[in-house]
Amino acid sequence: MKKTYINGKIFTSDPTRPYVSAFAAEDGRITAVGSAEEVLTDAPGEIVDLEGRTVIPGLIDAHMHPIMLADYAKQISALPPVCYSIKDIQREIRKARAAQGPDKWIFVWGCDEGKLAEKRYPDIHDLDEACDDAPVYVLRVCGHVRSCNSAALKLAGIDRDTPDPQGGTIEHDENGDLTGILTENAGELVGRLVPPQGISISAQNLKDLGDLLSSQGIVAVADMGEDDDPAWEIFREAAKLGFAQDAALYLVWDFYVDRPDFALTPEQTDPDAKIRVAGLKLIGDGSVSGHTAWMDEPYLSTGTCGIPVYSDELVESAIAYCKANHLQLAVHAMGGRAIARIVDRAYREEDWMDGAAPYVRVEHVTEPREDSMDKVIEKGMAFATQPVFFFSEIESYLMNLGQERTKTTYPIHRMLEKGLDVCLSTDAPATSWAVPSDPFINMQAAVTRVAFDGTDCGKEQAIDVETAVRLYTDAAARATGFRGLGRIAPGYRESFAVLSEDLFTVPAERIGEVHPLLTVHDGKEIYKA
Repeated sequence: MKKTYINGKIFTSDPTRPYVSAFAAEDGRITAVGSAEEVLTDAPGEIVDLEGRTVIPGLIDAHMHPIMLADYAKQISALPPVCYSIKDIQREIRKARAAQGPDKWIFVWGCDEGKLAEKRYPDIHDLDEACDDAPVYVLRVCGHVRSCNSAALKLAGIDRDTPDPQGGTIEHDENGDLTGILTENAGELVGRLVPPQGISISAQNLKDLGDLLSSQGIVAVADMGEDDDPAWEIFREAAKLGFAQDAALYLVWDFYVDRPDFALTPEQTDPDAKIRVAGLKLIGDGSVSGHTAWMDEPYLSTGTCGIPVYSDELVESAIAYCKANHLQLAVHAMGGRAIARIVDRAYREEDWMDGAAPYVRVEHVTEPREDSMDKVIEKGMAFATQPVFFFSEIESYLMNLGQERTKTTYPIHRMLEKGLDVCLSTDAPATSWAVPSDPFINMQAAVTRVAFDGTDCGKEQAIDVETAVRLYTDAAARATGFRGLGRIAPGYRESFAVLSEDLFTVPAERIGEVHPLLTVHDGKEIYKA
């Protein structure tokens, strides 16, 4: 069926024609853009009056964790307004223990010591006091630090003599006793024991999350770090339940490198499929807020520079698998040393994706070196970054980096000035915000460079609103290989959002208040206010 949309302020994300007032679409594809006179024909089909509303292409979150976020929604949140202190976290743990009985796992997510009254992370003593007869597992908001009670550590066989695994640390106090805090790969010693909840439950959770994403104007997501068969099946089942978004999955290579039977089918890697495996994922370092990102300069809080995570052998095997299977390689790297490590290695390769998508993506990119950016540009790699980090986690950034250094983080303006291919994303749920997948608060952070508490985070790295939208649409589609998304232009898919206010004229500090009234994906309404 043909539809002609008229009387709108339509931002296309197409640099050759950024604004039009009308467009036409048929069978889920855009056929014409321009003025009403240009797109109206003898057979315009249904005419939709946009009544002067602002329209943007459907948004793409190029780096998030939908399955994780969907499941966390059913767990204890350590963030405001639920928890403001360790005592609040203990209260919620006790409530969960009373409701479910002994021995069953208790999960807490979103812990951010910068937002807790005690200004520290809950340790083994805090958690044992709250519950000593069931395993308790607290995940820091960044996803790179865990805290466990004695029951959880015992199940994992961790005691004071357990050696640190490669790329991780088991923390001890000044007496050599366990604190319960595990960083990076050490967290998997406990994480691998967490019982799976089943595909059907995860699929329903994911479908529920998809409804939220639709209300945020999001039509496609990259799930940046899942296993293969369960994630694939979860997304497929969620789609049957009504999950509307396109999804590109990136598999954490650590889990499969030693599996001789690991193989992906053509159906799973079909670049035109709505749900597909797009690449592999490696963890190169940790997080700034957890002071484990591998930096060039030390943290003010610890005097250390963070840690590298993956081994040389792991990255070599990942590159070989990606080249052989026409997959992207996405590497989590926040600090300058971690960024340089993967960029320098990838620089020696030629583009094995043949231009279909960047052969290597560097994720987060907090403090990139100039020469790393130059190499990324030369070889056609891409950055995916998240300004919402400094916006929502400013307490940790000030503590670990100080304000002047924080102003230089996530230098998006500099990246674009140099000509680098970069996109915006949220990394939800790995950030300290009540609704971590919200794209508009993320764009507000990129445009204002002001944290939620008013802290100046380096306005010289600010970008304009049009650029922010392009980085959330056209650039995000390129980085993730979503075909036909990211623009309102002839030949592209009929995927767009009609907004509550004019995103391009609303005061910058109110961008986060803008929301969709209507989201359309492939010609179908997936949300209507």
